[in-house]
Amino acid sequence: MQPTAQNEARPSASPATAVAPLLSVKNIEVVYDEVILVLRGLSIEVPKGAIVALLGANGAGKSTTLKAISGLLRTEDGEVTRGEIVFDGHRIDGITPDKIVRRGIFQVMEGRRIISDMTSLENLRLGAFTRSDREVSRDIEMVYSYFPRLKERTGLAGYLSGGEQQMLAIGRAMMARPKMILMDEPSMGLSPLMVKEVFSIIKQINRDLGVTILLVEQNARAALSVASHGYIMEQGKVVLDGSADDLRDNEDVKEFYLGGAGDQRKSFKNLKSFKRRKRWL
Repeated sequence: MQPTAQNEARPSASPATAVAPLLSVKNIEVVYDEVILVLRGLSIEVPKGAIVALLGANGAGKSTTLKAISGLLRTEDGEVTRGEIVFDGHRIDGITPDKIVRRGIFQVMEGRRIISDMTSLENLRLGAFTRSDREVSRDIEMVYSYFPRLKERTGLAGYLSGGEQQMLAIGRAMMARPKMILMDEPSMGLSPLMVKEVFSIIKQINRDLGVTILLVEQNARAALSVASHGYIMEQGKVVLDGSADDLRDNEDVKEFYLGGAGDQRKSFKNLKSFKRRKRWL
């Protein structure tokens, strides 16, 4: 399959047409402080049970997209002013973050955002705050089966290494028993060896538990190693999407996102062939 063109006025093609999307973001615009337009007609779909990567440089609007989905925009004076977000058959734009968590979406924030003066165990229990069942202890042991080193760390979470804090943030999300996890830059600040370990566990969680994952990353190589489909964002909109294999083989993606051009070129908009190929926009 070839990467498909994007159009501001319509949703993009489904990453996997045989699977109904769990999440559909349909032509949304996001404005901060009633003035600053950040997302401009963004449309993406995430099939149930898939890992989908959302790629792009700093400032492309990736984190804003996740916050629009999770409802956290309102904490930063942001608002979805156009379009709609549909999750599991129900529209969720405009409802509060706690209700979105109860619907089944949990966001792992950029920079981990664990509670540093609580223990790892207390952080995990915090992830289950929306639950009223009696299986929290069992799920804690399940998290430890994926991240055994967390069981060994009994001190305050603030003393964990960066990689261990990322594992704790993912484990805390798992404690909510979500249908979908939104992950914002899980590779940030980690060594290459730790990035490989964390992404391997992300893939394992998806495979074992069937949790759908929307993954925001600047490390395109790591993201495409676990995702089945990817979207590339520039300046608040999607400019390219396709299967992970197609994106890895695409010459422009190689040049701009997989290390083929060093630090000289960072944006599709500066590429002559990008302007020529109107399919990008």
